[in-house]
Amino acid sequence: MWVEGGVSHLEADYSCSVSAVQIPDAAPASLRRKARAMYVELAGCYPEAHCELDFTGPFQLLVATVLSAQTTDRRVNRVTPELFGRWPDAPALAGAPIIEVEQVIRPLGFYHTKAASIVGLSAGLVERFNGEVPTTLNDLVTLPGVGRKTANVVLGNAFGVPGLTPDTHFIRVTRRMGWASGSTPERIEAQVGELFDPSDWVMLSHVVIWHGRRRCHARRPACGVCPVAGMCPSFGEGPTDPEVAAGLVREPRG
Repeated sequence: MWVEGGVSHLEADYSCSVSAVQIPDAAPASLRRKARAMYVELAGCYPEAHCELDFTGPFQLLVATVLSAQTTDRRVNRVTPELFGRWPDAPALAGAPIIEVEQVIRPLGFYHTKAASIVGLSAGLVERFNGEVPTTLNDLVTLPGVGRKTANVVLGNAFGVPGLTPDTHFIRVTRRMGWASGSTPERIEAQVGELFDPSDWVMLSHVVIWHGRRRCHARRPACGVCPVAGMCPSFGEGPTDPEVAAGLVREPRG
């Protein structure tokens, strides 16, 4: 799920080439109103926003999210049917020959480390959690390859527990829009979390990440067709001509 992988060495490098947009000197209430207005526009632009990893149940989502470090959701979705077909649950994957797991996930890159992580986290689930994925962040981050970001993905999408998932897209977009100025994912998470009700956090993460993938690119954002162009302090970092900008939009693929 994460195009680039940071909290652990398998999770994203959150560094961003975009210079931080400083949060303006305004009353917190004003910033909240502006951020929420921008979110409404973005949500209207991406009404179908969702987790783009294919999964059935918390275990599959946990494994798929760990595998998604430094690759794309589409690539992960190509290998997980075979992976889960052979080892459908934590007890099965915990006992899988690591060489065989490596061969299945080899197309994703970093397959030695990723195989060790998913077999290791499966063993941890069996040994400490009766084979079930725990429902708290503190427990999840004790598993191999699982950092705070991965834990929030699982908690939000498998259990409905509010959480923000600051991947590289989320960090880039929220800084550009003036919602945050932090330089670490933890600080970004805290700053953005203060602007929205926790009940919005999961869907907010999806919407912002979709915007980052489809329009607000790291290089040449499609400013001319951005739904929040009139409110964004970074408008103009990319082409503002609608026709030129439209050519930069990346539509979702099946």
